[in-house]
Amino acid sequence: MSLAAMQRFHLDEIWWLVSPQNPLKPTSGMAPIAARLASARAIANHPRIRVTTIEQELGTQRTADTIPALKARFPQARFLWLMGADNLLTFHRWADWRSIAREVPIVVLARPDYTGRSRFSPAMGWLRHFRRNSPAQWRSWPLPAIVIVNLGNDSRSATAIRNRTPDWATHQDTEA
Repeated sequence: MSLAAMQRFHLDEIWWLVSPQNPLKPTSGMAPIAARLASARAIANHPRIRVTTIEQELGTQRTADTIPALKARFPQARFLWLMGADNLLTFHRWADWRSIAREVPIVVLARPDYTGRSRFSPAMGWLRHFRRNSPAQWRSWPLPAIVIVNLGNDSRSATAIRNRTPDWATHQDTEA
């Protein structure tokens, strides 16, 4: 999905942000950040996908805080927020979610079993007024802006992948 998004949106890089802790998920059962970083790097394995723990470096956990910090640190960069349709279902629960939409264009990647429902999510009640149709024009969109794109469906979920190897975190190189 990252490579397809890179091509569709003419991106220089895709950054995967390995979060110290998702505020909407329990801390119990969370693998150490070093193991999650190593796993993400092994999966990404592409020179234009940057796997980073920059949120840990910035001291942020909430996307609403991370995006302004990234924009301040990298003022020449143009950021685009990529998320799966499954995340759009709960986007209204994210802290300051409207401010995220005011900071960066949002691209929602279609996912089986989620895309249809996500179009009627609580957040889309507000965001639907800011829908865009021309993904290639994202750099010129006025904010807020959101587009839902189908880059080909991948039905795999991170949970399902982890469940195939329940002790994956103990087998990763833990050097961050």
